[in-house]
Amino acid sequence: MQSHCCECNDGSVQFEEELERVLPLELPYRERLIAKAAQHLHLILAANEAMNLTRITGPQDAAIKHVYDSVAPWKHFVLARRVLDAGTGAGFPGLPLSIVLPGTQFTLAESIQKKARFVDSAVEALELHNVKVVAERAEQRALAQLPEIIIARAVAPMHKLVELFKKPLRQGSTLMLYKGPEVDQEIEESRSANLDAEIVCRYELPNGLGTRTLVQIRAQARTARTALSAS
Repeated sequence: MQSHCCECNDGSVQFEEELERVLPLELPYRERLIAKAAQHLHLILAANEAMNLTRITGPQDAAIKHVYDSVAPWKHFVLARRVLDAGTGAGFPGLPLSIVLPGTQFTLAESIQKKARFVDSAVEALELHNVKVVAERAEQRALAQLPEIIIARAVAPMHKLVELFKKPLRQGSTLMLYKGPEVDQEIEESRSANLDAEIVCRYELPNGLGTRTLVQIRAQARTARTALSAS
């Protein structure tokens, strides 16, 4: 039975085909992700005519650089109950991650109001009940919510993010940053006497589109315990 209109066939179906091709077979809820991520990408494509959500809109690049990149390190978030996506933009990486990790509560923070409204409408359209969108700065939400993990992708340099989230880090949150291949200098610049920064995984994007690195930053155990005792 045909349920898609012609416009959706031009958009969502192409996205589905690319997602089917590139996403790892062992990914949890893979078929659910393919369907919902294709719908999300189609919504972005339509909204992009009125607002600048992303320059990456072609089916192949969008499937890889948006969706694959978002979910590739999913195993590092599987035990978290609460995750904050800082500066989610069009919904990445938080929205795809929320689909493959339905037992985790995701808060997607976006300070630009029109982008936050778009992501909120996408979450409603995709019926993602484990996602909340907030139109505010992520560092303010992090202090109010104190998530276990704060994720950020293509938001700001590492040292700036460490400075923005130093209080929740001291109170036990972990910062997980999606970065490119060259991160050693950024890691050195971000280290302090009370923070540990390390690469927890590297992965290659399909079609030779580049190497990605996931960097974990957290307070040293003694510092975190002292901060929690004082709070």
